Amino acid sequence: MTTAIAIEDVRREVKILRALTGHKNLVQFYDAYEDHDNVYIVMELCEGGELLDRILSRGGKYTEEDAKAVLRQILNVVAFCHLQGVVHRDLKPENFLFTSKDDNSELKAIDFGLSDFVKPDERLNDIVGSAYYVAPEVLHRAYSTEADIWSIGVIAYILLCGSRPFWARTESGIFRAVLKADPSFDEPPWPSLSAEARNFVKRLLNKDPRKRMTAAQALSHPWIKSNKDVKVPLDILIFKLMKAYMRSSSLRKAALRALSKTLTVDELFYLKEQFTLLEPNKNGTISLENIKAVSVVSNSFYILG
Repeated sequence: MTTAIAIEDVRREVKILRALTGHKNLVQFYDAYEDHDNVYIVMELCEGGELLDRILSRGGKYTEEDAKAVLRQILNVVAFCHLQGVVHRDLKPENFLFTSKDDNSELKAIDFGLSDFVKPDERLNDIVGSAYYVAPEVLHRAYSTEADIWSIGVIAYILLCGSRPFWARTESGIFRAVLKADPSFDEPPWPSLSAEARNFVKRLLNKDPRKRMTAAQALSHPWIKSNKDVKVPLDILIFKLMKAYMRSSSLRKAALRALSKTLTVDELFYLKEQFTLLEPNKNGTISLENIKAVSVVSNSFYILG
């Protein structure tokens, strides 16, 4: 029997799918229909199978280059979702489908049934998602988009070594491991993988969500970029930082300007890329019109309010 709560959950999923239309790595949403008992969602047919099936068919792990190709697509679509104010909350290999059986077919994110809209300063508190991929802060009932990044870290770990970073026989045991244990990078094949690959995964699986990379930052990571011309999307974090800076006192602004001189080369390169996305004028300033335009396009207009 279909419950009223289940119907509302599907209606929320439809609302999210409508808001996310237009990204090449999102399953295409066509329409939704409703009768007295059910809601029907019409979406793109993806015939290439799940990412999980591809992992298993490869003997449980990918080469670094092949893993990068998969993770770039995942990070791109998740950065897009976060910029629209959507947190997926159930990222795992089963929720990514290939469009065809071809080795180089595109990957599509699916299943937004547990997803929700979240404002930049908002924290969600319901425990949802799949145990192996759930972030520590979800178990603490105070989380936001950073929880998706943790899940991507788990996927990256699996892609590169073929095993889960946290494992136990029971769900409660998995949760304890997520909260207390550290993933192993000592067992094969980790010692034979590049230091940049290990650093990338560790920065995604940081238990402190404040220290975890955003999706856009992960796309700027040297391991992901390597020699590829990877287009980095606008980062939701940039809006948060701009808002915080504009609301700071004069003393705090002066302190922040002083701290900016301690940024690393990688951090400066990332910020320069983000600055360029805001289309500065010839004199190096960003117009209010540009900020408003990007905010409206990203559906994040409330961030600067």
